Amino acid sequence: MSDKPVSEMSFEEAMAALEAVVTQLERGEVALEQSIALYERGAALKAHCAAKLAEAEARVELIRAAEGRAVGTEPFPGEGERAAATPARTGRATPRRAADGDDDIPF
Repeated sequence: MSDKPVSEMSFEEAMAALEAVVTQLERGEVALEQSIALYERGAALKAHCAAKLAEAEARVELIRAAEGRAVGTEPFPGEGERAAATPARTGRATPRRAADGDDDIPF
């Protein structure tokens, strides 16, 4: 585990550290106290990555606004047609797909 404070890590460093934490936890070869410490570090790394992504998104929004382009989220080209073809919700919970990105992170 790196001694570098999470707050000083770049997004890429934090993601690499988070992947290492997840790998260690998945192996299950660490003592309980170390597992708890790893979990805490993983939670801090995840929060740091989320904050870095939010900062990046805000910067992109500023760039788009400065260019006179619409800000906020927009569907990808063709998303509108796909959404219209999607059946109505039934009120049942839908399982998340692996493509959502968080499924393999235990936080």
